[in-house]
Amino acid sequence: MKKPGFILLFLFLAFELKAQPGGCIFKPSRFTIHFGSGNVRDPNSGVLTNYKRVYGYCPTDGHFAFASFTSECFHDDWHTITADHTAGDNNGNMLLVNAAPYGGVFLDIAITGLKSNTTYELGLWVMNLCRPTRKCPSILLPSLNIRLLTPDGKTVASIVTKDLPRVPEPVWGQHLAYFTTPASTSTLRLIMADNAPGGCGNDFALDDITFRECVKVIPKPVATQKKQVTPKRVTTPKPVAKVTTAPKKKVQSTPVIKPKPDPITKQIEIVKHPPGIIAPPPLVLKNRENALVKKIETGAGVIQINCYDNGDIDGDTISIYHNNKLIRSHMRLSEKPISLTIEINESAPHHELIMVAENLGSIPPNTSVMAITTPGNRYEVFISSTKQKNAKVEFDLKKF
Repeated sequence: MKKPGFILLFLFLAFELKAQPGGCIFKPSRFTIHFGSGNVRDPNSGVLTNYKRVYGYCPTDGHFAFASFTSECFHDDWHTITADHTAGDNNGNMLLVNAAPYGGVFLDIAITGLKSNTTYELGLWVMNLCRPTRKCPSILLPSLNIRLLTPDGKTVASIVTKDLPRVPEPVWGQHLAYFTTPASTSTLRLIMADNAPGGCGNDFALDDITFRECVKVIPKPVATQKKQVTPKRVTTPKPVAKVTTAPKKKVQSTPVIKPKPDPITKQIEIVKHPPGIIAPPPLVLKNRENALVKKIETGAGVIQINCYDNGDIDGDTISIYHNNKLIRSHMRLSEKPISLTIEINESAPHHELIMVAENLGSIPPNTSVMAITTPGNRYEVFISSTKQKNAKVEFDLKKF
């Protein structure tokens, strides 16, 4: 959800791209650049040499603009985009960049308020604006270089997106990096540059730069059960004169200790459903629009889902339906995840999750972010729901 005006809560640091650190639960992003809506001020704190800001939705070579759409730019050489990347955003801006002839820096921002000695996840969404046409004799592709510098010019973190390919349909792609901040931080400088020269091609859109703190999960120690020792049976030696046997002592039976339920397993349960069966929808799904937010194809395995409040913790509560059956009821969204897992395979190749807003919190609408980890991929889906519209995410087993 975007708040009114141009909220520039920026986040960004990244060492060279690393694998996701183990034992992390990532908090919802508290620092986000989504470029506001309408006529916003230029966030650049430094003077750009090769780029200038313009207004409109088709900036020319060496220019950038903040716009909510594109339409028939350069005789349809660009994709026509009807909305920015932010889910549930009304006329929200994205950053449109038409590469300068000699490349160069297009974004230069001061960043404050980062914690020291803290691990973070950086996420940003980028799209190549150019369609795969035959107008250009050679194909120029964007290649972004992102650096975070200390005041004395020392590089704290960097990431390179490499060449962003042209595709027939407009598709946003997310780039992630993980890093740890220095021992002391004050004001840092974020610089984004395009390494490739401009000309015929090399144009891109950028949106939703997020910064999420890693919270390490400390496993609870597993209590060991002491073995119960069964007392040995004691018998009295037989006397010589009489052939008698001492009475047997009663032996107490070993108590049976029933294992306690695992609270973690109970919290993150695998949702199973009869294969190929979707229950009839309840009234709350019949009487509201069920808008499809994301459709994901994945290989067989377990899908991990964590839901958080997106932005301010304002009392949003949701219910979650799986294949039209209620599996979570009146759950309050916060920085702690609402977690569940789904098993997808040939017996259960299709799953539907529907988020229903039970209230709108103190800042309408009801918004959340869904972190989805499938076998081999990770997604971050922004959810917005109201009393008239639910939000649906579908999963399908990929056919190889």
